[in-house]
Amino acid sequence: MHELRFGEMTAFEERPHSPYYGSADSTPLFLILLDETERWTGDRALVEDLEGEARAALHWIDAYGDRNRDGYVEYERHMKTGLENQCWKDSWNSILFADGSMSKLPRATCEIQGYVYDAKVRAARLARTFWDDPALAERLEREAAELKARFNRDFWLEDRQAFALAIDGDGRKVDAITSNIGHLLWSGIADPTHAAACVGHLLGEQLFSGWGIRTMAEGEGGYNPIGYHLGTVWPHDNSLIVAGLARYGYREQAARVAMAILEAATYFDGRLPEAFAGYRRDLTSFPVEYPTACSPQAWASGAPLLMLRAMLGLEPIGEHLLVDSALPEQIGWLQILDIRGRWQRTDAFGRGLAAKR
Repeated sequence: MHELRFGEMTAFEERPHSPYYGSADSTPLFLILLDETERWTGDRALVEDLEGEARAALHWIDAYGDRNRDGYVEYERHMKTGLENQCWKDSWNSILFADGSMSKLPRATCEIQGYVYDAKVRAARLARTFWDDPALAERLEREAAELKARFNRDFWLEDRQAFALAIDGDGRKVDAITSNIGHLLWSGIADPTHAAACVGHLLGEQLFSGWGIRTMAEGEGGYNPIGYHLGTVWPHDNSLIVAGLARYGYREQAARVAMAILEAATYFDGRLPEAFAGYRRDLTSFPVEYPTACSPQAWASGAPLLMLRAMLGLEPIGEHLLVDSALPEQIGWLQILDIRGRWQRTDAFGRGLAAKR
């Protein structure tokens, strides 16, 4: 349940929020998590026990997520209460055009399409390996391939050499440059021919502050370094981008972003907050605190773990854990001992670029 509230103010309806379920990305992310859990743990029973729920999730994506049958999952609020945006950037003004104007509902944000693509690819593996349903596996693989081709055609902005943030209710491409393009690398939906341009944006001065990648690029009409999703730096957002950069082979860039976030953490007593301001690093000598950021926050606490995985190149392959490190030069030596998984226990080691010279 989203925005769940208790107490006197809620009982007397003085708070604007009442409990509701509003999330267009949780369903494909559930499928991604189910597959990833099995790849790490080898828990066959879990995948078999949740087959019904997984099939229901696949059905929801096609029957309910794609409201207008255009091949994309979009969202629109059905209740008077609750948040208008039901993607991870759930503030009311997060989906803006490059000139700062507001897009219209329903909205199909780019990263959700990537999650759907990844979910169908992964669910195909589960169907073939665990559910004894090769026909479903073949259908999901075909649908994922068709979605990828269609997405790279419909969401690409040739004039900006980037993917659109969303397609809005009027069918217009929301053309602001944002961190969402990094999620497209994490999911694998971005065509390799477009990846280099995306990386150029992500590591360029407009998105990369020096402390991390901003949610919106400096210079866009809605940019605000202390806007909740309009220019702040979110550690969890950056961790997915780091994993995406590594997935497409941009290991040095991934290490650079990860190191920036880890350095920022030292200014927050080692505990990353939900978000911090997107001011340039050469403008301030420290990451500027976002005044109302949650700390601790679950997303932020998980970010360093995914970054460690990406830097060490940890990848479950069958009954083994592959280690292929690419550390920033500031880290001379990194080791994680007794990593538990389907391989029982194993260790991972990595040396920084400076230590290898």
